[in-house]
Amino acid sequence: MKTDFDALIVGAGPAGSTAAILLAQAGWSVALLEKQIFPRRKVCGECLAASNLPLLDALGIGSEFMARAGPELRHIAVMRGAGSIVADLPAAPHPKYPWGRALGREVLDTMLLERARAVGAEVLQPWVVQKINDAAGLHQCTVKESPSNSLAILQAPVVILAHGSWEPLPTDRAEQRLARSGSELLAFKANFNGASLTPGLLPVLLFKGGYGGMVLADDGLTTLACSIRADRLDALRRAAPGKRAGEVIEAMLKRECHGVGDALQGAVRQGAWMASGPLAPGVRLQSKETVFRIGNVAGEAHPIIGEGMSMALQSAWLLCEKLVQARPLNPATVSASWQRAVRKDYAAQWRRAFVPRIRLASAFAHLAMRPFSSAALMMLLNRWPSLMTQSATWAGKVNCAADATNVAELTRSAQINASLGLLP
Repeated sequence: MKTDFDALIVGAGPAGSTAAILLAQAGWSVALLEKQIFPRRKVCGECLAASNLPLLDALGIGSEFMARAGPELRHIAVMRGAGSIVADLPAAPHPKYPWGRALGREVLDTMLLERARAVGAEVLQPWVVQKINDAAGLHQCTVKESPSNSLAILQAPVVILAHGSWEPLPTDRAEQRLARSGSELLAFKANFNGASLTPGLLPVLLFKGGYGGMVLADDGLTTLACSIRADRLDALRRAAPGKRAGEVIEAMLKRECHGVGDALQGAVRQGAWMASGPLAPGVRLQSKETVFRIGNVAGEAHPIIGEGMSMALQSAWLLCEKLVQARPLNPATVSASWQRAVRKDYAAQWRRAFVPRIRLASAFAHLAMRPFSSAALMMLLNRWPSLMTQSATWAGKVNCAADATNVAELTRSAQINASLGLLP
């Protein structure tokens, strides 16, 4: 078993697999560690903004994504009670990819993982990380294979954390419900077959104590996802004893957002409701640590603006551009000072790109969850529906923090250097 690498990446979701593809294509030896078996379902809104689609092309999965994804997302709606306000989504400037699409995470994650494997990344799955030391310049990572419990120690100068921030939520355990804070946000998702949601429409759902969304994704499946305060969920469950969390949430959404009930009339849920959380929106980049962070483990926005996968993909691109550009020709020179310089540059660019999205999402989420402010928001949008279009632009739906051509050019240079023997 190979144990020495240029980079170890923990987590094979969109962020981790993207980083593995980019670094492997640039000539790095990469170990990609994932604790779960793919394909696997995940709590996620499953929308991918148009700004990301050129990146998928550069990663080598663009054509496959376009062939599998749901219809072009051209319109946005805000639904609350019996009200529904519709506006156009902004078109991205890219001539080939003006509109976003939706694709199930079990499909997208598998595409990216297989692409990482195809370009030379060493995929270790299912392997669980036990410990990572803090030695800048050469990290050692103790990992355990499941279910054999075999241990191995991997080492690399660069470690990238790309695991998600959510833990599974056992919603049927009363003791866990009592232990949490009432203000915590919990996330839920279900897929439905036979729903009548208008193709290309992206509804945002406002209700007391939470928010949500719907989208038509691949294979005709409609995804319904929401985030809800723990105290509101507990109240709903007390009012419906014996029912599971997903069941009471589905009933509440149909009751409090009439558009949900209309879309799901006659629809059949595929599989059980999934739950995760609590959400932890905010910035988690840390200046003094010796590892790099991308995706949710770097920072997370309230999912009301649907930018989670955008931030995952784009943060991986930003970091890999810095790493490929700054990589020394001699691995022995990968020192603590080298990593600090790269991390500082990356963190500054990450904050410029994503902190405004995080702040916008937080403001929108808090307006949505309070009945008085959400009613006022509906009145405002009813008068000026174009604000929805502008807000989507502010949220990053058309502007990408990364430039696919930059990393592509660096990758070509690295491959040329490797062929000439200039890279180890």
